[in-house]
Amino acid sequence: MSSTETFARSDAPIESDSTTIPAELAWQQADDDVFVATSQGEFAGFVTVDRSIHIVHDRHSRRIGSYPTLADARQALVDATRPPSRRRERLRRRILSRRR
Repeated sequence: MSSTETFARSDAPIESDSTTIPAELAWQQADDDVFVATSQGEFAGFVTVDRSIHIVHDRHSRRIGSYPTLADARQALVDATRPPSRRRERLRRRILSRRR
């Protein structure tokens, strides 16, 4: 079992009330075929390797998808952990209010 720490960073910032901070995950290799991600010290998800397929799971162990490379899998988790933009959230609320 080895311990290798790397970071995956998204180009898009996370919007918060006062500042914008980059979406950043710290990665640890837990086993030969398991990579675990944390965000600000909290568990964020993991990637398992099954032959040549990299399977991504979120922080609730729900499967996000399968990817051909570890880099693609890590980016998928970064994208999944990014909160929705304010514009997208307003659109979602507007659509939901029309359904009522």
